[in-house]
Amino acid sequence: MDNTKKQYMVSARSITKNFQLYANQSEKLKSTFLGNTADANFWALRGLSFDVEPGDVVGIVGTNGSGKSTLLNILSGVIPQTSGTLELNGSIGVVAINEGLNWDLTGRENIRLKQLMMGKTNKEIDEAMPDIIEFSELGEFIDQPVKDYSNGMRAKLGFSIVTHNDPDILIVDEALSVGDSNFSNKALSKIREFIAEKKTIFFVSHDLEQVREFTNKVMWIQYGEMRDFGPMKQVTDEYETFVKDLNAMSDEERDTFVSNQKHNQQIFTLAQLQDKLSLNGHNKEDVEARTAIRSFQGFKAIPLYTALTVLFGLMALVVYNYLLKG
Repeated sequence: MDNTKKQYMVSARSITKNFQLYANQSEKLKSTFLGNTADANFWALRGLSFDVEPGDVVGIVGTNGSGKSTLLNILSGVIPQTSGTLELNGSIGVVAINEGLNWDLTGRENIRLKQLMMGKTNKEIDEAMPDIIEFSELGEFIDQPVKDYSNGMRAKLGFSIVTHNDPDILIVDEALSVGDSNFSNKALSKIREFIAEKKTIFFVSHDLEQVREFTNKVMWIQYGEMRDFGPMKQVTDEYETFVKDLNAMSDEERDTFVSNQKHNQQIFTLAQLQDKLSLNGHNKEDVEARTAIRSFQGFKAIPLYTALTVLFGLMALVVYNYLLKG
């Protein structure tokens, strides 16, 4: 009997993400001192569980606002999940429009910065720089500030930097939907190389033909829930049918349907997820992650003495700087 535990590149259990909605910035600031004063909660993700094996190319589909970008931000470490466990086995590279670029720096400076963040030495960066610039096709614009770039130019720069770093797990988020067709074809060829090398890839695109061409599995996220995760053809066919049915509705019917789904995302609770997992035979503790379910109440109020200490400390710093300048 083989007792070897299967190794996944990505393993997620009951991932949730809650965003607290405030009427204005002052209400958001107030919550820091007084606890959760949010006008409403919005659960962008509601209990996603999945395993991704080495060499899997996973397409992620779903209508706008379904939670795709939220999941990718969690996978790439941009934001934490509210609850659930996530295990990643390898380095991650993200290709998305504007992802991780400093707009005040030039393209060349962004290349150096991103490479330094990956632990590369200046010698290694100098050696790699010509290849990255050549692949990006930015030419003389490489020494212009990124804030002056078009979305297509930023996508070219980001793709060139990330793919040159040769990550174990690659996330491609709609970055190939902008820019000229020649570069898009070159980028798709690079992705084919990664697929041949058995890289693990998450591929987000509204172009179902691209999803069908490049992926072997598809994850369908809708209104924060996992509708399906499985073989590419099965899931894309189901999703395509859903979209056709949605588009066939009258405007009033569609608005009502979407409104009801969004309402469900606001009234969702972790207790509901616990009950669902229990009924499905899962261990309730699978839901527990960085934030314990039973104690989750959004942002906690900090003690009054702590708030006053911080406030007086800031005031003292302002006075000190004023006297120093005087």
